[in-house]
This record gives sequence, C-alpha cells and structure tokens, in this order.
Amino acid sequence: MSVWRGDAPAGWDAFVRGVVGGSVFHSEAWGGAIASAFGHKTVYVTALRAGEIVAGVPLCVVRSLLGGTMVVSMPYGVYGGVLGEDEAAVELVYREARAFAQSVDARVLDFRSEIARFGDAMTSDRYVTFRRALPDDPAACLGMLPRKARAAARAAREKYRLDVSDDDGHLPDVWRLYCRNMSRLASLSYPFRFFEELIARTPGEHLVSLVSFEGRPVAGLVTFLFEGTAMPYFVGADERFKHVSAYNLIYLAAMERAVKLGYRSFDFGRSRRDNSGSCAFKRNQGFEATALAYQTVTFAGRRAANLSPSNPRFALARRVWPRLPMALTCPLSGWLSRHIPG
Repeated sequence: MSVWRGDAPAGWDAFVRGVVGGSVFHSEAWGGAIASAFGHKTVYVTALRAGEIVAGVPLCVVRSLLGGTMVVSMPYGVYGGVLGEDEAAVELVYREARAFAQSVDARVLDFRSEIARFGDAMTSDRYVTFRRALPDDPAACLGMLPRKARAAARAAREKYRLDVSDDDGHLPDVWRLYCRNMSRLASLSYPFRFFEELIARTPGEHLVSLVSFEGRPVAGLVTFLFEGTAMPYFVGADERFKHVSAYNLIYLAAMERAVKLGYRSFDFGRSRRDNSGSCAFKRNQGFEATALAYQTVTFAGRRAANLSPSNPRFALARRVWPRLPMALTCPLSGWLSRHIPG
C-alpha cells in the first residue's frame, strides 16, 4: 500500500461517490470552488492498493489573519474527514494528513467528520445534523410535514399563491436574499463568486430555487444533489414577507423536486446545538437531530482559535452587524469569510 499527496488523483470523485460517508464537500467541485473563490489550496491525501484508492481525505490550507494557519476538511461545508473502509488505509491517510499539517506549520488539523475515528484527536459535539428519508411520490412530501408546518406550506401555495421556480439564472436573486438573511442574523455571507463556482462545477446536481410573491422575489435556496441525497444549503428570505411562509414552501418544493428526480434522502445540514432557532425550525419540519463528531488535532505548543459565532468576544460585533448597510456587510463578509472557514 502506498500513499499519495498532491492534486486530486485520477478516480478521486469516483471513490468519493462509492464510499460510505462520501459527500459533495469531499468532491473536486467543492475543493476547486474554494480555491477559486477564496484562494485556499486543497491537497488530497490518498492511500492506494494495487493502483486503486482505498482511503483518502481532501485537506484545505487556510492561512487566516484571525486564526493562524489551519488545515481543514472541508471549509464552508458540513461534512469532511477521512473516507475509507479499510482501517489500515484510513490510519495511514490520517498520519499523512497530520504530517502535512505540521509541514505547513498549522495550528490545528480539523476534520468535519460524522463519526470519531481517531483516538488521539479531540472530538466535539457542538454540531448536529438533520436527515430524513423521502417518499416515493412527490405528492406525499406535504404529508411528511407536522401539522403546523404543513398548514404553513399549504397557505403559502394556496392562499398567498407563491410561485416556486428552479433556474440557474435565479442565482443573483438567491444570493442577495441569502446575504440579507445572513446580515439580519449577524452572520457572515459568502461571496457571490463562491456560489458561481459551485453552480458551474456541479452541472445537473443542484437546484437554484426562487420563491416569488406577486412577482417579487421573497425567498431563495441552493440545493445540492449528490448520490441519492438532496441537501438544501444556501437559503435566504426577505423578512418583510415573513407572513407568507416562503421558507416552509421553498423546502417543501425542494423535497418534491428531489423526489421527482429520483433522490431518496433529504439532508437539512448541520446546526450548532446552541442555535436554538435553527434546530427548532428543522424539528418543526419533522426532522430529528443526529450528533456529528467533528475531530480536531491541536499540535504541541499551539492553541486553536475560537472563531465560533458564539464566542463572547464577538458579541458586540454581532449586535452591531445587523444595523450596518448591506453595501458594507456583503464585501466585508467576503473578506472575513476567507479568514473564518465556517
């Protein structure tokens, strides 16, 4: 068995699609979009047996003015970490990943893993994810929703006559709604370039959805479609139209569309345990939380920076942020997000 470290080897995406735990965040598309939009370098570490990939991990080098050098698998995503079912190969890749992180003088090596695999890495229970099987019939998606969510989605469609359409041309409107939402929540929004790159690199494996009310865009959503799973990821809405329940409808429409396309699982993505609003909304859509086991290696003599939004040091900035004009927060978010690999 040999180990490879460098650009994505031939067959990487096929390996990701065929292995347990493989996700869009492990794909070349995600790493390439990060490199183009943020300037971070992605390095792939793989174990090969008889020329075939049997384990591997994508690693992104983030040189942050706020957190020092970090090696992350993968930034701006939900999942990451070492893939593989051969434990000896997984261990080999892990050791090589540690060596690589030390070679670039990283403070930490961060795996956004679903399960804890390495005994000498610290495991965090800060995040949970929400997943559920989809029905065979799109018409059955409405019935999946709990009573209140079902009533809200039905009112959005029947009372307020909201229109939902899927088209890549909606991307600028969706991004603006997303930025508006993130600003209101005192969170960083990612630059439009990242959205453009991801859409360009995932042809046929995404939905760009827009909800309109009386001809006006009121909610938008980017959903990634990967190996049987639909994952709504970037979302935003105009809070001035909260009463029309656009959020409820846009997620229902994404489920219905995914079923029509043959997808059988819906992944609502992660939420921080302390983000009660996000967790409550997903539970109110009929989804239950599953703990994620992110793992971090902090190297000797180093200290990991706390870049979490819940860090008390960011409290004042979070109070001020929603009051600033979007003409300021959008470009500033783009710069800050390069240094905070959310």
